[in-house]
Amino acid sequence: MTDKLTVLCAGTGSRLEPVLQAALENVPYEMHRITSEQLPQLQNRRVLFALAVDDGGINVPICHLLSALRKNQQCLQGACVAAIIDGTGELYTKQLGRNLIFAANNAGAWLMGKPLLEATGSMQNLTIRARRLGIAPAQAYPVLARELVQRLLHFSPHPLQSPKLLMLHASNQTTSNTLALGNAVCEKLPPSIAVQTLSVRNGTLHDCKGCSYKVCAHFAEQGSCFYGGAMVEDVYPAILSSDILLVLCPNYNDAIGANLMALINRLTSLTVNNLLEGKLLFGIVASGYSGGDLVAEQLLGALCLNKAFALPPRCCLLVTANDPGQAMQAPGIHAQIDALSAQIAALAK
Repeated sequence: MTDKLTVLCAGTGSRLEPVLQAALENVPYEMHRITSEQLPQLQNRRVLFALAVDDGGINVPICHLLSALRKNQQCLQGACVAAIIDGTGELYTKQLGRNLIFAANNAGAWLMGKPLLEATGSMQNLTIRARRLGIAPAQAYPVLARELVQRLLHFSPHPLQSPKLLMLHASNQTTSNTLALGNAVCEKLPPSIAVQTLSVRNGTLHDCKGCSYKVCAHFAEQGSCFYGGAMVEDVYPAILSSDILLVLCPNYNDAIGANLMALINRLTSLTVNNLLEGKLLFGIVASGYSGGDLVAEQLLGALCLNKAFALPPRCCLLVTANDPGQAMQAPGIHAQIDALSAQIAALAK
């Protein structure tokens, strides 16, 4: 992967330009402005998307970009991607970020943990990070952009020594399509990857109480959280001891199921005193109808954009299957299983 940065710009925004200048100072880069679906050579590059949107949250150049990434699933092969999204309104920056990250990952890109910096019109979304820096959000914006660029330049995926994989699910053993797919993937992994399966079914987890940061940090210092229970006794230790997380997500009304979402919400306490950036995320989504992309984007948004898990290329397997057992009979599914298991196996030394 080349050390030179490729910056792709789309949209116009006077606020983003000085932020980019500060972030790219003394950094070797080449800049391209997106005007069509014809993208420059991006394979094996470090790529920063710098996108400016108005209150509508989208524009023609960004439509060109998303279309190009979705149509050409090799265009970012071997690349590493991050993004800065600047909006004039309070909505749509995170939605665009999730769309972009999912499309880039499917096009072959690596995503480091927390690869997105967004600034809404008011910049109130930067308040907490600015407070930690002891400065105002407007001052924090270029500082955070610079930090993102530096992490992108220094991100280097490397093989894992005897990695441990944790498969998380909340599915029925006898009827679940996602669990059948997860088991099939794990069965194809080499012995050098140790696999642990953990079920959070049957109401074993309470959802996040919404404690204040101070309360959450207090419990985190003790390796716990407000509710304790299975989350603290089983889930936290399993995640901390693993290198790879494989999350099985049946599509429930175009969203991740309640038990798994409760688990994700309660990971905040774990992240207070533990860095998760070295851990890798994979997902399997089975949908009875459509909408698997929505669930995958929710998973990647929660665990990569927010919780700092890194994404290897094409980290999600998506299939449409309704009746029990149907997923394992879907056209091309065995090739998809082979591809995902090979992707995971390649991470091990």
